[in-house]
Parts: sequence; C-alpha cells; structure tokens
Amino acid sequence: MKSLRKLSCLLVAGALLSCAFVGQALAAELYVSGAASLTNAFDEAKAAFEKKNPDVKVLTNYAASNPLLKQMQEGAPVDVFATADQQTMDKAQAAKLIKPESRKNFALNDLVMIVPADSKFTFKDVKGLCMDSVKKIAVGNPDSVPAGRYTKASLTKAGIWEKLQPKYIMAASVRQALDYVSRGEVDAGFVYRTDALKAGGKVKIVSIVEGHDPVLYPVAVALTGKNQADGQKFVDFITGPEGQAILKKFGFSEAK
Repeated sequence: MKSLRKLSCLLVAGALLSCAFVGQALAAELYVSGAASLTNAFDEAKAAFEKKNPDVKVLTNYAASNPLLKQMQEGAPVDVFATADQQTMDKAQAAKLIKPESRKNFALNDLVMIVPADSKFTFKDVKGLCMDSVKKIAVGNPDSVPAGRYTKASLTKAGIWEKLQPKYIMAASVRQALDYVSRGEVDAGFVYRTDALKAGGKVKIVSIVEGHDPVLYPVAVALTGKNQADGQKFVDFITGPEGQAILKKFGFSEAK
C-alpha cells in the first residue's frame, strides 16, 4: 500500500514538473534589439514587462544602433528595434524592416563631455580639448555610433573636428567610450548623460554639448522576427506610464 502511495505521489510530482516544463517551452520569445545606452533601462523594463506578461520571454541584444541595423539586414530575428537616433530608424524603415505605423519616439537624452573623476583639467567647453595637454579623446565612431555622429556635428559646428583628429580614440559604442574615460585611459570623452550617471563617481560631466540634432530615441515593431503581437505590446509598454517611469529613473527625459 505504501509503495502504491509513493508511486502515486511520484506520478503526480512528475506530471506537475512536466507541466512546468511545457509552460516554459510554450512561453513566446520576444527579441528586442536596443541601442547600447538603453541597456540598464531596458533590462529593468524587460523584467517589469515579463512580470505583466508571464507567457513572454524577452531576449535582449544591445550594441551601437548601426550594427544592430546591419544584423537585421542580414536576417537576425528581431521583434522590437530601438535606436538612439532617427537616421538609423529611417534606414530600417526604408529597408522595410519595421512596421512604420508602430514607430514612436519614446525618450530624450543629452550628449555630454566627460573627464575621469580625478582629472585636473579645468576647461569648461569643447574648445578646451584643443590644448596640447589633452592627448586622447574617446569618441564613438561616427560611421556606426549615433553618439559619434552627434559629437562630430557639434565639433564641426565649433570648427574643431578636423583639428582634433589626431587625438581621437574611436569607440565601437557609447558604452565603450564611457569605459575608456572611466578607466582613465583617455583625457576626455563624449557620451550620453544617462551613461555618465551610470558611471557614478568614476567620471565628471564637464558640460552638455550643443550643436547637434536632438538625441531623440525611436522604437518600432521589427519585421525580421516572428512575434509582432508581443512586439507591439512591448512598444506600448515602453511608451506607456510604467515604461516611461523606468526610463526617467535612469536619466532619460520624456520625448516631445
């Protein structure tokens, strides 16, 4: 009798475990590709979204916006695409990689010039980078990194982009530029305000950099994946009150 009860318990436990595995297996996967500067905010948004949608598993991929676009062009499965600039999203739309009607601007950021926390430099604006004592400047590669394009536009307007060429240390993403400055490997760098805030006491913000288009982030449902329905849910979430509160927590401003 005891053996029968034990066998019965094992069968029930096995059935429950089997159901759990089936539930996990049936969870829809949602692939989200986001600009590197969105990493921390989107990681928290992902957890909040999954809590509200337990039948969805969000898989995130972060990099500079242009490489993310290239991945989509090469067939990478993406259900949601979020960039740090309008230009990259325009290219995705022209290539019919996103649903145009789903496209929304959802966050604003600032480009800032930073120096290592222990820096002795006292310059107040970008013209100070022309000093001979400034040897290395971290800049996102303008060919692939939106922050680099914003930087190039600003320094070009200031009339010093070409003059500073020998000093540039090109970064593959804005987060890499931040790392160079945080580790003291360069004298200054250009990142987003949200990145500088993330670095805490490792860097100092010298100034907000002007002379470029607004750092306005768009998001859209992508067409290279297989889950447009949940993709739209994520877009609605990140542009809704809860998603906006998370973005604000990480230093982003509301898109206007």
